[in-house]
Amino acid sequence: MRRRSTSDLKTLMARATPLRSGDQLAGVAANSAEESISARMALADQPLTRFLNEPLIPYESDEVTRLILDTHDRAAFAPISAMSVGAFRDWLLSDEVDGAVLKAVAPGVTPEMAAAVSKIMRNQDLILAASKIRVVSQFRSTVGLRGRLSSRLQPNHPTDDPSGILAAMIDGLLLGSGDAVIGVNPASDNLQVLGELVEMMSGIIDRFEIPTQSCVLTHITSSLALIEQGRPVDLVFQSIAGTEAANAAFGVNLDLLAEVRSAALDLGRNPNGGQVMYFETGQGTPLSSAAHHGVDQQTLEARAYGVARAFDPFLVNTVVGFIGPEYLFDGKQIIRAGLEDHFCGKLLGLPMGCDVCYTNHAEADQDDMDVLLTLLATAGVNFVMGVPGSDDIMLNYQSTSFHDALYARRLLDLRPAPEFEAWLARTGLVDGRGHPLVTGGNHPLLQVLS
Repeated sequence: MRRRSTSDLKTLMARATPLRSGDQLAGVAANSAEESISARMALADQPLTRFLNEPLIPYESDEVTRLILDTHDRAAFAPISAMSVGAFRDWLLSDEVDGAVLKAVAPGVTPEMAAAVSKIMRNQDLILAASKIRVVSQFRSTVGLRGRLSSRLQPNHPTDDPSGILAAMIDGLLLGSGDAVIGVNPASDNLQVLGELVEMMSGIIDRFEIPTQSCVLTHITSSLALIEQGRPVDLVFQSIAGTEAANAAFGVNLDLLAEVRSAALDLGRNPNGGQVMYFETGQGTPLSSAAHHGVDQQTLEARAYGVARAFDPFLVNTVVGFIGPEYLFDGKQIIRAGLEDHFCGKLLGLPMGCDVCYTNHAEADQDDMDVLLTLLATAGVNFVMGVPGSDDIMLNYQSTSFHDALYARRLLDLRPAPEFEAWLARTGLVDGRGHPLVTGGNHPLLQVLS
């Protein structure tokens, strides 16, 4: 017998969310553990169709809501249309539901449905369900295959010094990092500087025939300007969020995303088709710009994945602990959020990675990140970050190192993207077991630094 909730859906979703500081800051969190459990029990009894009939943010005032509802695939939704949230959880975890079934149903799952079912799942449920799902994307490398774990080589520098960035790039490549992307967060928004970074990374990729792709993680309008200059832009980056107002705070909207994606496609740099976008997200983003509409931060994060899904991205990752303890207070909250984000993104059909990270003023440390990295690798995450020493000296936060990705690969018998793995073997950077070699000073990669 279903419990009928007197709460509106927005309130029920917020109260059912596992505790996190951002929802407390927004004043939407449950006031007690008892209230939270009661809300989860009531949420479990809500029919999935309620999410189609009761938008959390009004259709008329938010283009993300319109995108989610207007693109909903009712044929894909049909197999689960009679389910409650609780029945949906049981179905996701059942033995007869595999990756092929979940891929088929993905277009029928709205972000709010994904968020709702995640709220009533334990951590082990999130790991098990996500482990069934493989979302494969292709550029010069193939990311997301079963038995593989890729990494983004992140060679940031506080002054965009090309020699410093190049040294970090070489360091990462020698340690098997970079098969998802070589991606630099620039300190500058100067187009000349950005263009030189694009050219440098493209030059290294071309010179050594590395089966990977590059990205300068600048604002999408700067990427458009670089494309118009004829620069070799592989992936177009943008931070996105789950409401129209939060995206406006980033200086983007759906039309602009579509325009720049079209320009990137016209370059024809992806030999495998149309996946040219790289999106980053993070719980708490809408609240940080007062654009949350009273909706809990985890549901809004799932709505950001609804935006990403519309643009067929090559990579998506949640920068899970980057915004700070105001939104995810400690290691426990960061771990939970990382597992939720990965599960929801994969359920919606996205090639999900995670920046397993925290800021130095959060109640978290590298041991917490070791736990989250291990859990996500077990759950089948597509890629993680590779930062020299795990300490990003430009963005001033703690992430995962080149060696952390090697740990996860060795522990769980995972390998890089197949094209990249073959390149590592061909160029003498790994031994017969795929482990990095101690490379002498005569290796061509090292010679570019001299």
